[in-house]
Formats: sequence, C-alpha cells, structure tokens
Amino acid sequence: MNTNNNFHVLEVALELVRVVAPLLGRLDADLRQQVRKALASVPANLAEGNRRAGRDRAYHFRVAFGSADEVRVHLRTAEAFGYLGAREIAPGVELADRACAMLYRLTGRRG
Repeated sequence: MNTNNNFHVLEVALELVRVVAPLLGRLDADLRQQVRKALASVPANLAEGNRRAGRDRAYHFRVAFGSADEVRVHLRTAEAFGYLGAREIAPGVELADRACAMLYRLTGRRG
C-alpha cells in the first residue's frame, strides 16, 4: 500500500483542486456545484482507494477516474458557455488528463 505522501496521482489530484478552485466563482451556480463535487471526489476517492485492497481499491480508483474526467468535461463546457477562456481552463484540463492517464494505468479503464 502506498502512503499518501508518495502517492503521486493524489498529488496531481490536489494540484487539480488548487488550479480549478479559483475559477469556480466565474461559473453559474449549477455548474459550479457540479465542478466542486467532481473536483472534491477525485482526491477523496484516491485516498479511500489507497487504503483498500482488491475490488474495493479498484472501485474507488475507477470513481476517481470518472470524477477527473468529469472535471475535464465541465471545464470544457464552461469554456463553451463563455464563462472561462481556453487559456484559463488549459492548466486544469491538462492536470485532469494527467490524473486520468495515471488512473488508467492503475485501473486499466479506458477513458
């Protein structure tokens, strides 16, 4: 089992939170709530899965994968609505992509 300090995907997820959180105030209430929930789900499920074994572990990593992918799509949606610019969302999209790639290797899930 990894310790949280050496669990690199968790560090990427926390950086995703740090990068995306300042953008939340620019979104409408519904999209803001959806992004916030998906954003919080990524590190929470990584930490939970990191303490588990077997199918429980894989389940939490798959949920984290789905949440990271959801954050990525929400950011692109915010850009499409005109709430945020392409340059503003790029760092968050890149971090979400990185988290998904790392989680793909952990779960074998296609995304």
